[in-house]
Amino acid sequence: VVAVDQVTKWLAVAYLQDDPFVVVDGVLRFRLTYNTGASFSSFTNGGPVIALIGFGVIGFVFYILKDTKRRLEAVALGLVLGGAIGNLIDRVLRGDGVLNGAVVDFIDVEFFAVFNVADSAINIGVALLLVAAFWKRS
Repeated sequence: VVAVDQVTKWLAVAYLQDDPFVVVDGVLRFRLTYNTGASFSSFTNGGPVIALIGFGVIGFVFYILKDTKRRLEAVALGLVLGGAIGNLIDRVLRGDGVLNGAVVDFIDVEFFAVFNVADSAINIGVALLLVAAFWKRS
């Protein structure tokens, strides 16, 4: 997740500076944006606090991952972990100060939001954790 996230962000920064790339007109395009806040651009300019929360999430996921026995939970936690690390890399490396970097977003679902691979991984991972919580344990 981290590798795919960082490569796609690098490609977005390299090739989407000037114009968006339309995939499906009015629905999906690749458009470069920078998010200094949290999901869906909430908590704008809260980068340092969000970065510290990111470190906490990463630590917590590592802590609970060692006791995970079900494959679905392990995959879900891996997706959350990879996404958190991918976005944290941006917070650390794409700013002028400590932990205040902006996250590169480029997947623009025009009627919804602009996000990236890390965001997708986190959301899919959380959804899988919810499925695992309700799935019959064997």
